[in-house]
Amino acid sequence: MPLDILFEDHHLIVVNKPAPLLTQAPAHLPSLEAIVKSHIKVKYAKPAGVYLGVPHRLDRPVSGVVCFTRNTKASQRVHEQFEHRTVSKTYWALVVGRVEPAAGVWEDWMIKVQEESRSVRAEPGDAGAKLAKLDYRVVSDTVDGSLLELNPKTGRMHQLRVQCAWRGHPVMGDSTYAEAPPFGPPAELPRDRVIALHARRLEIEHPFRKTRMAFVAPLPEYWPQTLRESCETGTLITPSSDG
Repeated sequence: MPLDILFEDHHLIVVNKPAPLLTQAPAHLPSLEAIVKSHIKVKYAKPAGVYLGVPHRLDRPVSGVVCFTRNTKASQRVHEQFEHRTVSKTYWALVVGRVEPAAGVWEDWMIKVQEESRSVRAEPGDAGAKLAKLDYRVVSDTVDGSLLELNPKTGRMHQLRVQCAWRGHPVMGDSTYAEAPPFGPPAELPRDRVIALHARRLEIEHPFRKTRMAFVAPLPEYWPQTLRESCETGTLITPSSDG
């Protein structure tokens, strides 16, 4: 599978993940991590193993920006940014129905169900309950629903998907939390289905240059053509030089 590389230097490699590829997986399963490692091994002629840090992940049916680190020091510094919530993440979601008001904040309490890999509603005092918070705005209205820009302020399992679904606006193609119309290429197996959720933009501080860098990933080809034509292509916003 060819890589859509948004940025690469000796410390970072940022790519546009296709769905429904796993970010990480056991060695016998295809994953974005394995593909990136193979790219580095070939490009830099590394006969031994390739180090690759994975400071964050995207769900299997989700596409968009994923940042990997290429050495342990970069890994530590980028991981700290995710841990301390100093990164900025922007997602685009095509959801069912008209979302009103056109902008706002969503807050919910949820519990991660480990054995089922999903999240359920909770009350503030429930054991294991965590607050999920995001800012949203309607980018545009479509024939079937709304295109939302989502900026999560917390990182809970399936947070964006459940917060949309719980308000009656499930992400197109996502039948895990609500009935939603099909989206993307037809797929017989659930694991091969995609949903209309895309990690559009990621902003981090470069681990060594200490400059803020923002990466933007173009929408997949199976998204509506009118939306793809109206948005910009993926690009690195700050000038770069190998460090």
